[in-house]
Amino acid sequence: MAQTSPTPDSSPRATSDRRSPTCGGGGPGPCTICGQGQDPGLDFAFAYQPIVDGVSGQVFAHEALVRGVAGEPAPSVLDRVVEANRYSFDQACRVRAIDLACDLGLIERGNEKLSINFLPHAVYRPEVCIQTTLQAAHRRGLDVSSIIFEVTEGERIEDGPWFAEILREYRRQGFLTAIDDFGAGYAGLRLLSDFQPDLIKLDMDLVRHVDTLRPRQAIARAVIRLAQDLGIRLVVEGVETVGERDFFLHEGVTLFQGYLFSRPQFRGLASAPLRG
Repeated sequence: MAQTSPTPDSSPRATSDRRSPTCGGGGPGPCTICGQGQDPGLDFAFAYQPIVDGVSGQVFAHEALVRGVAGEPAPSVLDRVVEANRYSFDQACRVRAIDLACDLGLIERGNEKLSINFLPHAVYRPEVCIQTTLQAAHRRGLDVSSIIFEVTEGERIEDGPWFAEILREYRRQGFLTAIDDFGAGYAGLRLLSDFQPDLIKLDMDLVRHVDTLRPRQAIARAVIRLAQDLGIRLVVEGVETVGERDFFLHEGVTLFQGYLFSRPQFRGLASAPLRG
């Protein structure tokens, strides 16, 4: 589940050549902020929360969640992200999440993936803004197919086709994509009509007490069917009870994230098996 993103002062309009004020024109070369990973002037670290296969107990992925350097909650960092440092913060998050996960032994774990939240309002030219991430992955020997880029449905995204263009470019580069908090906002179905990600993560408010509340069961089953029809894997997030887990297992869903399996590990990666 993604930490809440800072709200942009304004949303850039879609054009054929989106760029930050310092992006160079022409081809996909580096720009002063996005391409070169300029220091955003913020100290931060990460906690990693696993996404778990509820049948095998194996870790499917680790989601990188921003924290303060002493483990403070995400708002202690995100509240200091403003227009002037949004681009460099987004880029620095990607690089540091990769570096710390690799330092913690992610590659040696085999098939476990890394999930990174990104700020769509900090991407002006996806083919340029992705270069810093590609360089970090190659430098650490991390296959790009092991990286998931996820964005919350709650992001204020006025331009659905442009957002879909960002995700298509990331997929073209070999990354996996995910929509987080599906069902929390107003744009989820519209986003799916423009782009079908590899994963959608069902919002925790639709998961809570699902084993006892029939309306939530009906909604959950509808989302499961939708994901199946579109060829998208579903992740159930915010799972806290055995009853919630078992409802989705019975419906054929196997990927889970939540306190039942593991809390976020500050500067650490949870180890399998995690049965819940």
